[in-house]
Amino acid sequence: MPNLEDIRQAADGLHGRIHRTPMLESSALDEFFNAQLTLKAELFQKTGSFKVRGLLHKTLGLSPDERGRGVITVSAGNAAGALAWAARDAGVPATVVMAKTAVPAKIDAARAYGAQVELVDGDLIAAYESIRDERKLTGVHPFDDLDVITGHASLALELLADRPDLDTVLVPVGGGGLISGVALGIKLIKPAIRVIGIEPSGADVVSRSLEAGQPQKLPTAKSVADGLAAPVCGTHNFAIIQQYVDQVVRVSEDALIEATRLVMSRTKLALEPAAAAPFAALLEGKVELRGLTAAVISGGNLDVAKLKL
Repeated sequence: MPNLEDIRQAADGLHGRIHRTPMLESSALDEFFNAQLTLKAELFQKTGSFKVRGLLHKTLGLSPDERGRGVITVSAGNAAGALAWAARDAGVPATVVMAKTAVPAKIDAARAYGAQVELVDGDLIAAYESIRDERKLTGVHPFDDLDVITGHASLALELLADRPDLDTVLVPVGGGGLISGVALGIKLIKPAIRVIGIEPSGADVVSRSLEAGQPQKLPTAKSVADGLAAPVCGTHNFAIIQQYVDQVVRVSEDALIEATRLVMSRTKLALEPAAAAPFAALLEGKVELRGLTAAVISGGNLDVAKLKL
């Protein structure tokens, strides 16, 4: 498991390559929820999501042989764009496997960053493994990788540096990459701070894994928050979540939609539904509020084609 020095070294390596995203305040949201909130605006990160933290850190650490063979990942969208950008930054060829039903804007973004995009039907993981092995590419798991987790933990260092008075951190949960990194970074420095994960009820693989005591796989995972619809919980992620995360809660699709509209209306931030998960939990009363609460707005790659203006 990564230690604090590993996380600090990762943050140093990312410094100047990615954005130091701002902490934003919203009196309108504070009044609405009767809370003291601060928003970690990762929607302003390179490629529009937190994913670039871990995937760039992973790419920078590849051996010359791994770089030369090129990298490949599998993604609903944000990890695809992040690896494509990170690989281009590091001078490494990239391939990404995505579903044909992925958000078109996320497919276009991965291509625009220079990746070869393979669109497939059916089992994405099987397609990813087949292409990886056939072409002898270097596999980069989008979340179940200790280097990726360590890169994501750089976000925790920024949270603590900017707001050392935090009581609680609310984190969207998919396969577990972001929350495992954030929880690890937070708890190694300030273990008293609560770290709470929020996942869609229709893609609740982390909750099910915690209940079962081991990583689980869902037959299907579907949500309006496509960035959180991971069908599996990573093994490394599970171990960290089990040890360091205080609570993981489920939220409904209706709450995710309402929370997205609410935050966009009150703050003018164009967040994607996955990033609205913390606010969905507040809407449904799933989190006990006390003291300063940070909500990680994980990304802003929403499907603008579906907006009805």
